Amino acid sequence: MRIVSLLPSATEIICALGLREQLVGISHRCDYPPELDDLAVVTRVPVGPSHAEETLPAVGPVADEIGPTELDVASLLACAPDLIVVRDSGPGPHFQLVREAVAGHGEPEIIALDPVSIEGIFHAITTVGAMVEMEDDAIELLEALREDLGEIEQHALVRQDEGVARRRVVVLEGFDPPIASGRWVPEQVRRAGGWELLGAEGQAPAQTTWEAVLDVDPEMLLLAPAGMTLADAQIAWAKVEKPEFWHDIAAVRRGQVFIVDPDLLCRPGPRVVDGVAMLAEIFDPEGFIETSPPASWTPLFE
Repeated sequence: MRIVSLLPSATEIICALGLREQLVGISHRCDYPPELDDLAVVTRVPVGPSHAEETLPAVGPVADEIGPTELDVASLLACAPDLIVVRDSGPGPHFQLVREAVAGHGEPEIIALDPVSIEGIFHAITTVGAMVEMEDDAIELLEALREDLGEIEQHALVRQDEGVARRRVVVLEGFDPPIASGRWVPEQVRRAGGWELLGAEGQAPAQTTWEAVLDVDPEMLLLAPAGMTLADAQIAWAKVEKPEFWHDIAAVRRGQVFIVDPDLLCRPGPRVVDGVAMLAEIFDPEGFIETSPPASWTPLFE
């Protein structure tokens, strides 16, 4: 089967199922696993007055794992795909746009993924597994993910019984303006032993204000701008103009501000469980020792 993935999360799912050799095309944002250099890239950043090319992603909201994207139809058709994985709707190459682009060109199968919860992410894995006739492999992957997630949750509960309080947290998926977390990210926080104060489970990330952050006064502030790498996020954050009351926020006073790998929180693929492990280590470093992936987070204040 010849597969084209227009979603970074779908690319991770496909590779986790052992189908790297069947991938023939990917989006320009697909960067994990690293062994993707020889594949055709069938999307690109729109070029125009509102989409000037920059070295770094915009500091403002990217909205999701795709960001501003346009489809390279010629490259897509040259891949001669049997299966294309896309998002359901919204900005970028969504289901209807891709269906129109390939009409009359082999009629490949198109599946759309758009989860809003961890269980939805797991369902996306089984959906891909079913489409590529690898249901057993998908079930095996899910069993491993559920086991890892269960162990993290159980240990977080044990630590709470031992007197470790749930951390009062705000996760921002954008900087300027600040974007409160949504979809599965507040769930990740909860399962890791925290309490997300602004984000809403199952809802889209929403624009907020620094005043709102100050009002809830989190003891921990996590910066995870969607669409950036950890290194880019660090550089971008340095350019952000902080509010005049920045040092009045409890997390800042306590030195508990962290920049984290956005892909572990904002990308709905198998590494969502790694994101929970990362958060658990940040929330309770004495209870969770080296549970996060290497170099996945850094404190703002050393």
